[in-house]
Amino acid sequence: MLAFLANQLRRSTRSLRRSATTSSRNTEKFRVNSFAKVFLCTTSLLPALVVLPRAMFAGVDPTTVYARAFALLAAEPYEKKGFHVREDYWTGALASGERKALRQQLFQGNDYWFWLGTEVDHAKVSVHIYDSDGKLAERPDSWAKGHFAAAHIIPKTTGSYFIIVSVEESPAAHTHWALAYGFR
Repeated sequence: MLAFLANQLRRSTRSLRRSATTSSRNTEKFRVNSFAKVFLCTTSLLPALVVLPRAMFAGVDPTTVYARAFALLAAEPYEKKGFHVREDYWTGALASGERKALRQQLFQGNDYWFWLGTEVDHAKVSVHIYDSDGKLAERPDSWAKGHFAAAHIIPKTTGSYFIIVSVEESPAAHTHWALAYGFR
């Protein structure tokens, strides 16, 4: 009985092998060993690893990255106080004495800080917040120190507010800046 089962098993595996080889005879000449598969997969990923980071950061100006880093540096003490720093931010470049107005929807009862930073040494920047009627709405604890500035607001009403970014003085022709904000 065991001999019969062994013979049946051999016949079934032979027929399986035959069917596998007959269906793959056309592709048999294209079989590749495992080392070659790993090598081909790795070399095909290599250009993607080289090109992808460049493509992702092609439109990013390094000075903007530095300016954002300074804005986040100004925000660091406030994070420790419980403020949630948003991932979105504004950037730009202004000549000395120029201003830029940004509109932002703020909600009544929330506590907001806006942090401005630039990478230019000896630059003086400022940020101020106005309500929709054009009245200064920031709190008195807002500050400006060299290439950092911050404005604080607790809106009395929900609505659009205007954040005015200004480069007061700068040794550079155009000063790159970034504005981050947070709330609690």
